[in-house]
Amino acid sequence: MKDIKRAVICIDDDPMILQVLGFQLEKLLNMSDLTLELYSEPLKALNDIDEFKFENITIAFLIVDYRMPTMSGATFIRQVKEKHPDVPCIMLSGQANSLQIEALENEGLLEAFVQKPWEESELKRSIELLKSKLI
Repeated sequence: MKDIKRAVICIDDDPMILQVLGFQLEKLLNMSDLTLELYSEPLKALNDIDEFKFENITIAFLIVDYRMPTMSGATFIRQVKEKHPDVPCIMLSGQANSLQIEALENEGLLEAFVQKPWEESELKRSIELLKSKLI
């Protein structure tokens, strides 16, 4: 059993998007000490983020859809950052407009944005950009 030190969390209401994200992230990331958690329900993800933090598991980053039925991605990110300001966030969306994204970036809540549909290389660039911001 591997010793989990970090988690990547993806939240999207579309199961197919989560499946593709999971597949691509497993190729792009070193999974030796990392768990990849996929959520279609934002409230469950919020609860689990608190649990991970309580268990001293670092949230490497979040990938959050903008438009979800129960909570917008912007609201989700704001709630996470309120409790855990150090958690980096990437928004993945085909619905968010540039003003919404700019507002999150100006508030220091969003490290990267990826437009749906995306190419794997674009996701990789966003993750690399995220790493460079954190160093």
